[in-house]
Amino acid sequence: MNRKTWHGHAMMRAVSLAGCTVLVLGLTGTAAQAHPGHGRDLARQVLPAGDGWASHGPGTTGGAAADAAHVYTVRTWDEFRAALADAGSAPSIVRVEGTIDAVSRGCASFAAPGYDFDAYLDRYAPETWGLETDLSGEPDDSPEGLRRASARNQDRAVKAEIPSNTTVIGIGRDAGIKGASLQIKGVSNVIVRNLTLESPVDCFPQWDPTDGATGNWNSEYDTAVVHGSTHVWLDHNTFTDGDHPDSQAPTHFGMLYQQHDGELDIVRGADHITASWNVFTEHDKTILIGNSDSESAAADDRGRLKATFHHNLFSGLKERAPRVRFGQVDVYNNHFVAGAGHSYTFGIGKESRLVAEHNAFTLARGIGPGQLLKRWNDAPLTARNNLVNGRRVDLVAAHNAAFPDTPLRSGAGWTPALRAQVHPPQAVPALVARGAGAGRLR
Repeated sequence: MNRKTWHGHAMMRAVSLAGCTVLVLGLTGTAAQAHPGHGRDLARQVLPAGDGWASHGPGTTGGAAADAAHVYTVRTWDEFRAALADAGSAPSIVRVEGTIDAVSRGCASFAAPGYDFDAYLDRYAPETWGLETDLSGEPDDSPEGLRRASARNQDRAVKAEIPSNTTVIGIGRDAGIKGASLQIKGVSNVIVRNLTLESPVDCFPQWDPTDGATGNWNSEYDTAVVHGSTHVWLDHNTFTDGDHPDSQAPTHFGMLYQQHDGELDIVRGADHITASWNVFTEHDKTILIGNSDSESAAADDRGRLKATFHHNLFSGLKERAPRVRFGQVDVYNNHFVAGAGHSYTFGIGKESRLVAEHNAFTLARGIGPGQLLKRWNDAPLTARNNLVNGRRVDLVAAHNAAFPDTPLRSGAGWTPALRAQVHPPQAVPALVARGAGAGRLR
């Protein structure tokens, strides 16, 4: 095996991943020190005490305690996944340099032999298939069966499992991951920082004729999903559709060919999450907290799904910023910019307890403050000291005036205690503009 020169001295290990041997580099000595220009090692920073729900109890330290053998610098998707697999649950730091592309070979590389999208459209067109029978009974050699096989190929290729006690951090201003789904699943103590995360494109969305009155396309792959995990800190990231916005997606069967799922989902008993100084932009279904009203989901989610969002920018979104079920969710000092295509900002779902305070909203002409809340279920919320286009507005009262048949109740029944510095809402737009998103970590 040939030696390879990186930033300083490194030790190389061969690791098997998906049948391939890749190089994983555990940095030593000078290579693991702070990035040039910084007086401290940002990769070893931990969530400050009192900074949102992820600071509860033991707090969130990620891989801050990693030894030199568990500090990795990666530049490709294979290296990234290999580093995660190599570290296991030992404290580890994975440093991402440049932009990693999980789907550099394109959608065609995932297609099962015989899959043909035109044949799929021909077989399941509503005028021939109808809208009353779903596709679950289609055999493996049908267009739907071949779509399922293709989707499984993509699923295996684009997901990365983040272990416990891990920090994933972008190095410099241009670090990012494209087309991947970060799976923070069944683990604890994870930090993800300073990355531009371009939403994965589902190459093989499924047509469901029975979804709604006219059928719908459904897609997979959240940009990041926190599933049954605790103590997770997401900080200074940019979540975006990037080169594949929904506005450029075609329509088939009269419906948008939806190739994106969520930017961030917090589900299935996940708990103690802080999302700070991120940018969420150019997306439809943005953040889902609690993924079902069912009793099985409720058994996982009641008493959990506690999350804090502060100093984030939400811009160019349609809905779910966030949509909440069950959780005690604290949303403060964020800037929400709503324009064309906006549907709602906060979704009030089953047994949710949302507190939204000290936020700033900038709404385009034609969007009223009554559209910021959407009632999915009867659940109380607290909404105080929020500014809409520079004026203080009672969001609950504005919603109730606009939708008197589906009123909301004030008073979430709890008071957030874990907050970093709280700024007046008048200061929030400028603060967030200067500090939020990837490439602005200091």
